[in-house]
Amino acid sequence: MRDAAFFEAPVPATARVVARPRANAQTGYFAGLVALVTGSESGIGRETARCLCQQGAAVVLNGRNAEQLSQTRQEFEAAGYAVVSCVADVTDYAACEALIATAIQAFGQLDILITNASISQRAYFADMAPDVFRQVLDSNVYGTVYPLKAALPYLTRTRGSVTFISSISALNGMPSGSAYCAGKAAVANLAHTLRLELAHTGIHFGVVHIGFTQNDPNKRVLDAAGLPVPIAHRPPRWQKSQTEVARIILRHIRRRRQRTVISALGQLIVLVHTYFPRLGDWIVLTTIRRLRHFYE
Repeated sequence: MRDAAFFEAPVPATARVVARPRANAQTGYFAGLVALVTGSESGIGRETARCLCQQGAAVVLNGRNAEQLSQTRQEFEAAGYAVVSCVADVTDYAACEALIATAIQAFGQLDILITNASISQRAYFADMAPDVFRQVLDSNVYGTVYPLKAALPYLTRTRGSVTFISSISALNGMPSGSAYCAGKAAVANLAHTLRLELAHTGIHFGVVHIGFTQNDPNKRVLDAAGLPVPIAHRPPRWQKSQTEVARIILRHIRRRRQRTVISALGQLIVLVHTYFPRLGDWIVLTTIRRLRHFYE
């Protein structure tokens, strides 16, 4: 049964009452709800949006690559899903206001926000140009804050759900990922703060710490000079598929969980970081010496 918080929220007297969007041909847990997934033109964001559509949600797709975003939207429309798309850089607040306006104009409401868009890196701190560090940090922090800030009045009306996509690397840090780890840790703490400040709104604030996941072949991260390079190698046996991760994200939203850590490795990091932090640091330092390519 769907969480009652999605249905029992009182509508403020000043709120415009609108009809819920018609469910897609598929019926499911999210039928009648509207979701926005940032960075959903590709990768995990695209598969999360697809799973939401399959479960009946109307979905707003977002990305910076207009061509790729259009291809994803057309693919979803061909499958019969209720979708719209909006090209927007989520580190630009005005663009985020336009993004939220697209959702409201198309569907009249917003129930679910998933802040997935971000930039990662493969560079050691000492080598990074300051502007590159800022670019990575901004994409993770302001790329989360700005969409939420613009969407907050509408999520308050629906007592909606907000999920910040973080990483297991935020749990204990990761060499060659200083800005990315800092940004992902920041959004986890932001969620905790908002949970306290906005408890009266009934909005769900959660964080999903994603582990190693299969990537699109064209996936790129930034090097020390800000140039796009392939993501560091990860053994396939350690990786979950994008669809598996998307399904875990949806389960997290359904249960309105505060935190979900994906993968056995993520759970191990939590355990070691909490109870044996010195052991955790020793393991990382040892792998830097013996498996440096793992980080590079």
